[in-house]
Amino acid sequence: MKAFEWLRKLVPTRAAARAYSLPVRDFVRTGPSQPARLSGFDQGLLWVTVGLLALGLVMVYSATVALPDNPRFARYTPTYFLIRHLASLGIGFVAALLVVQVPIAQWEKWAPYLFIASLVGLVVVLIPHVGLSVNGARRWIPLGIMNFQPSEAAKVGIAMYAASYMVRKMDIKERFFKAVLPMAVALALIGVLLLAEPDMGAFIVIATVALGILFLGGVNGRMFFLSVAVLVGAFVLMIVFSEFRRQRIFAYLDPWDEKYAQGKAYQLTHSLIAIGRGEITGQGLGNSVEKLHYLPEAHTDFLLAVVGEELGFIGVAVVIFAFFWLARRIFHIGRQAIALDRVFAGLMTQGIGIWMGGQAFINMGVNLGLLPTKGLTLPLMSYGGSAILMNLVALAIVLRVDMENRQLMKGGRT
Repeated sequence: MKAFEWLRKLVPTRAAARAYSLPVRDFVRTGPSQPARLSGFDQGLLWVTVGLLALGLVMVYSATVALPDNPRFARYTPTYFLIRHLASLGIGFVAALLVVQVPIAQWEKWAPYLFIASLVGLVVVLIPHVGLSVNGARRWIPLGIMNFQPSEAAKVGIAMYAASYMVRKMDIKERFFKAVLPMAVALALIGVLLLAEPDMGAFIVIATVALGILFLGGVNGRMFFLSVAVLVGAFVLMIVFSEFRRQRIFAYLDPWDEKYAQGKAYQLTHSLIAIGRGEITGQGLGNSVEKLHYLPEAHTDFLLAVVGEELGFIGVAVVIFAFFWLARRIFHIGRQAIALDRVFAGLMTQGIGIWMGGQAFINMGVNLGLLPTKGLTLPLMSYGGSAILMNLVALAIVLRVDMENRQLMKGGRT
């Protein structure tokens, strides 16, 4: 009997085992007896995305409802842009539902071919009578239901290709000519095609995504900073040898100068006036004055200025926080994938995070006068069919990465 008592002390009772067990579970208790399984995807990421899309839809309608009063848009109805934006959202959601079904391993196989397809798109848009020219820029291919912008597809393509490239070059990432030079050549080719449109803003975003993935992939620090220096030098030379770009920089430095206020700084000054009028709580939804033909492109590049005028500092702060949270969450999903030894998925996801966060930062900086004027839309919110489509496709891929991460952490297979 004494032996059995000694054995009973060594083997804990079920109650003791529950008391000392690690707090790990795969459910969240919502009631006294009904456990609810954890969802298979990041609901926070989904709802923040839906919130930004909904706010963007409301603000696009607010910014465009009075456009038919302008002779340039006289043939449009007050709901023309709203309906087209809704159609873009519908197409984007359908595309996202299809994309989220595709395993990430398949995207890894397709990455080089998708990158080549995006290059072909950048070439096709430059062909006369194929690419649509607007305000001197040839950036769109008319497809009937929407004008498709190949540079938006190139952002997804470069995130996939750079991640695939780093996985394939992992063993030689310390050697410049074999690891960095081929990517530099690919970026140079994209740069030539984008600057021919011209679309320097898209090139800045694409170059930032590519360099960010190289850095996160562990490329030698000296080679990385050399690549950054070369790229910055190229941008400086483009500004020095382009009168148009020089004038934009000067206008940014002193937008209220009479020489620039009615010229290169016209959009910037009216954006600042709109945000200033909004003060803390705004003038009220629909009560913007600057959108009444004073602020050009109020529904695309300068939508945040309309948000600032109608919803005030509070509205702008909410938008900034939402994009900060979104980018941070995407990076977290990418780090989680890398921790699970899914390097391609992780680097691609972080590249998408750089794209979303970086483009939002540039757009907000332009609207607030912190950066020179650049033709970049606010992701998920600004009017634009192909931009919304590719934003939703990219975030669907991120959700797929998160779903596969969760599956692996539960002991399953992707």
